[in-house]
Amino acid sequence: MNSFFPIQRFDHLEFYVGNARQAALFYSQAFGFTNTAYRGLETGDRKTASYVMEQGEIRFVLSSGLNPNHPICKSVLQHGDSIAVIALEVPNAASAYQESTARGAVGAIPPTEEKDEYGIIRYAAIHIYGDILLKFVERSHYTGVFAPSFQPRNSAKGKGVGLTNIDHVVGNVELGGMERWAKFFADTMGFELLVHFDDQTISTEYSALMSKVMQDSTGKIKLPINEPAQGQRKSQIEEYLEYNQGLGIQHVACATSNIIETVSRLRASGVEFLKVPTNYYENIEERVGKIEEPLDKLAELGILVDCDRDGYLLQIFTQPVEDRPTLFFEVIERHGCQGFGEGNFKALFEAIEREQARRGNL
Repeated sequence: MNSFFPIQRFDHLEFYVGNARQAALFYSQAFGFTNTAYRGLETGDRKTASYVMEQGEIRFVLSSGLNPNHPICKSVLQHGDSIAVIALEVPNAASAYQESTARGAVGAIPPTEEKDEYGIIRYAAIHIYGDILLKFVERSHYTGVFAPSFQPRNSAKGKGVGLTNIDHVVGNVELGGMERWAKFFADTMGFELLVHFDDQTISTEYSALMSKVMQDSTGKIKLPINEPAQGQRKSQIEEYLEYNQGLGIQHVACATSNIIETVSRLRASGVEFLKVPTNYYENIEERVGKIEEPLDKLAELGILVDCDRDGYLLQIFTQPVEDRPTLFFEVIERHGCQGFGEGNFKALFEAIEREQARRGNL
């Protein structure tokens, strides 16, 4: 099955945050992003402040509302700082909107255009799970820094930690919701099921989850969807849904071509990661075969390894980046393997449960 309209890439992820200026400093200092553009009071926007943060092909937009009645402020009150918009670059935003809404998607922003001396940018958006918007952005006729009303920033270039692009964006939905949302992406956007993990695959003695990975026809856009499974204790998905006050984006996986260097830099700048027990590394080459990276270095940094018939991958997960145990990040380096670290699910799940127990939420 082909997608019903072409998608070129992830355009950006927009975060709704309580204090965009401080969040921009955090993503610059901790994750190595550069602030490339800004919109706010100084540029004539009386309602919001937004900072565009870039590294490699990754673009985050951090936005705050400037009065308590603004929808961004209401979102932050309910969900905490969170990702509110997944934006995809498309050749024709109006067509993407029409194709998806004709097949059952609910429109959020009708086709809109903004222009300035650098050209025209067109966009539209539909509702997906929770309060998340999926935005279609058409920027082939725009040469400005990000969008009209944004001004370029000559801020010091972020240190950069080697993050190159967004690998996948994972959503958490309620028990029974995964099937419905997988069908939604198939029906409205022509996405295909790449892989399905059941509660036998992703489980510990206490809790479990199920997951379906949906992707577009090019394989560039991967949107896994998790739901909790019945277990003895509260699963990580249930904890997320409770503190996020609803469905939302659990984590973003960012790719790197040198995970040892990237993670070393992230650790040095204060980013905290989930800890895995040292016995995880004991028989690792028996499990995954020969890998290029030194095992002692992977063990020192806590980087996980998995494989499939096409190769192997290296991955690691940060602690939540908010006080609420909600959003976190994954760093991933692929060597042919197109999986999601299935062999690591148990070790990872147990690491998350140890953190849940520390928070009193297991």
